Formats: sequence, C-alpha cells, structure tokens
Amino acid sequence: MSFAASFAASSALAGALAPSANAASARRRAARVGREIRIGVIGCGGRGSGAAGNALEASPDARIVALGDLFPDKIDRALAGLASFGERSAVPAAQRFVGLDAYQGVLAVPMEYVILATPPGFRPTHFAAAVAAGRNAFIEKPVAVDPTGIRTMLAAANEVDAKGLKVAAGTQRRHEWSYLEAMQRIRDGAIGRVVAARVFWNMGSLWHRAPDAATTDVENQVRNWLYHTWLSGDHIVEQHVHNIDVANWAFGAHPVRCIAVGGRQQRTDTVNFGHVYDHFAVDFEYAPLSEAGAEIPRSALSMARQQDGTAGRVEEIIHGTEGMARLSSGSARLTGKSPWTFKGPNNNPYVQEHIDLQKAITDSTALNETRTVAESTMSAIMGRMAAYTGAELTWDEALNDPLNLMPPGLELGPLPQAPVAIPGQAKPA
Repeated sequence: MSFAASFAASSALAGALAPSANAASARRRAARVGREIRIGVIGCGGRGSGAAGNALEASPDARIVALGDLFPDKIDRALAGLASFGERSAVPAAQRFVGLDAYQGVLAVPMEYVILATPPGFRPTHFAAAVAAGRNAFIEKPVAVDPTGIRTMLAAANEVDAKGLKVAAGTQRRHEWSYLEAMQRIRDGAIGRVVAARVFWNMGSLWHRAPDAATTDVENQVRNWLYHTWLSGDHIVEQHVHNIDVANWAFGAHPVRCIAVGGRQQRTDTVNFGHVYDHFAVDFEYAPLSEAGAEIPRSALSMARQQDGTAGRVEEIIHGTEGMARLSSGSARLTGKSPWTFKGPNNNPYVQEHIDLQKAITDSTALNETRTVAESTMSAIMGRMAAYTGAELTWDEALNDPLNLMPPGLELGPLPQAPVAIPGQAKPA
C-alpha cells in the first residue's frame, strides 16, 4: 500500500468514526464471532503485557494462548498482570517459551495473531518469521533500529500483501479519533496545502536498570535496553517516532533529506545510561510541492529530549498555506480559514489498534500498516544517523546504508558497550 493509499484508508476510518462515537461503541466494533480470537505474545515486558491487556479488552472473544520472552521472570510478571482477565489469560506452561529462540515456540502455536513487543532491535527477525509462518501481527513501534532491519520489514510487507495477512502497528495516533478527524479535515483542505510541521517529544528521564555483575553483558543490556542503540534505536527512534509519524502522515510522504544535531548533557553516566543521547533536533526536508510552475519547499522541525528539570512538550503542529493544526493525545485544534476544535469524546487508541486488527481478521478486510510504520521508523533512524555522524543525509543514502546493529551470532555472553557517538568522528549508527 502506498503512502497515499494508506492515508486514504486512515481517512476512510476517520469518516467511519463519527465525533459522536464513544468508548462503549468502540468496544462494540469488535463483533462477537462465536469463537476465540487466539493471540500469542513475543516480548512480555511492560509494553508486551500492556498490549496483551489491550487485546483482551478489545474483544470478549480474545484469549492469550502463548507467551515468549528471553527471561522467565518477565513471563511470570505478565501472567500476574493479566490475571484479572481470568481464563482468557491463563496460558498453559507448555505454551510459555523462554530464551532467544522463544519466538519460534510462540509462532508454532495455532493463533489468529501475534503481538511483537520485544526491544525493537529484534523486531525485523521476529516479524519476518511471523509472516513466513502465515501469522497476522500487531507490531509495536519502532519496527527496526537500522536500515538493514527496515529493508527486512519492507520486504516482509510485500509478503503480507501476497499472503493476505493483516498487520496493525503501535503508532496509535493513527487509531485515535481526535487525530483521525483532524487528519481528515487537513486532507479535505481545512488548512490549505501542508507545507511545514513542528513535532516535539520533550520530557524528563525514563527508567533505567543498573547492571548486575552476576549476569552477562547481553542480559544486562537487554534489561536496560532503552540505553543501547542496537536494542532501542535511541529515543529519537524508540519514542519520538510517534511525532515523526504524524508529520509523515500529514505530508503523505517520508522526508527526502535531513540534517541533525544531538548529544548527551545529563546522561554522562555510561554505566547506567549506556551510550545513547539525551537530546536531538532534526530538520527534515520533504519533496517540494509544484504549483503554478513554481516549487514550494516543505520541511519539518523535529525536537526530542529526555532531560530532568526541563520544559515538557509532546505535540505536533502542522502548518498549511491557509491555517494551522495543533495536535496532541486527546486534543486537536485547527485555526485559519476553517477553525475547528475536537470536542470528543475520544477513544483509547491502544485498545482501538486491536479492535481494528481483530475486525480486519474476522471480517477478512485489508489491513497492512507495515510500510507506514517502517517509513516513519526509517525517518527517525535517518535523523539519528545524521545526528551521530554530523552528516547531511538523503533518504536513499540512509535506507541503502549497510548498517546492521544486531550483534552477529548473538547469545547470552560478553558484549562490549558501544561508545558514545561523536559527530564528525562517528561511523553511522
């Protein structure tokens, strides 16, 4: 599905979700089908167990039938967290899988779809295996940490289409009513032609886990995965991808070039906070518009930081030739020639992702969000590569770069921590 087709599909969903819709009607959208919707989960940490709960909330027919994780304690914690769903989350011991190959065990269990929610560095391998096994999938964002992984995702997207599989992604703004209605209005010309965007995820620090001297380097890094680029992609990829995705959605395209800055000002402790940056700023250039024989440049300013004691800001501002849109979770406002404010009620987009996927499966309708989330993830990766190296990059240069951050022959053993990237000196990462 092209970006334009994806935009049209999202806009069609926006039309189906009238502003008067409410949370109860959202739950009714997942029709009873008289049989279980069997779901497997690969990656049972906070996001994986959270997504499993969202899937169970999406339909009373949903049931978790398999769990897989590198660590048994993660599975135990997920089962405890899902206990309120009773038998629908009671996974038999024979269908709980542990280790680096746990994903293979999960995919061998009969199911309607699999949730992929490990640290993102593993996503391309797991998704390619899921598609090869003929599994529908919910893929948490981001879907890769390097260009090699993105190329794997894009190749798998073609196979999804060929097999008629259904895939939803964890870019939940594309399932949130306030965003869907605002984007429909933008597409209908409410702010004129989209020419610029400013997108932000500025906040304080997140959790971290100190290394345990009694365990291996790989286990310590996986348990502290936010702070290692081979696992998270750095926070511009792991978190700020949401806002970059909204810019791409508004433009109906991915950027064609970028230049960036970034670094570490608070994260000077490499023992606990690895080698990732704590701030980024990227200037993304998009293909220009052609109008009356002239070209209108288009660009997006992206800003992300995780620094305690600093001003927080998580929103997207879309500039058009005749107005502006200001968007954040649960809030949308358009100014200019067609003023409008979203008045809700809004839905829970984390549940809606699974409602939409489950309905696509049970109704046999098309759904493949792989390409849009892969292109937004690649946009964020390109921004990180530009910041780490200090280079100005084109889309083609970044996408075709041979960079592969996954350690070869990965096993639970020694793994030196990557150095902090120094612009002007660093190799692409």
